Amino acid sequence: MIKYLKEENFEEEIKKEILLVDFYADWCGPCRAMGEVLESIDDIDILKINVDTHQELAVKYGIMSIPSLILFKNGVEIKKQVGAMPKDALLKWIKE
Repeated sequence: MIKYLKEENFEEEIKKEILLVDFYADWCGPCRAMGEVLESIDDIDILKINVDTHQELAVKYGIMSIPSLILFKNGVEIKKQVGAMPKDALLKWIKE
């Protein structure tokens, strides 16, 4: 299920067992392509964070390019991926 960060509840959201966070911007073409891939995934919770409206989180997590994906497990960052990728590659990256 995809959710968008609307309030400053990020720390609570990442405490889930597994959460994929997508740092994106509305004006970013690769972000829109990655968004379509993410919409096709049903078996993981996804939190989308607009870097234009949540700049402090982008800085905190070292987001220098978008789209950037961070996989969290129980509130801990497990791994990070920069750039869009096809669905098969994304699913493999999540499971590794």
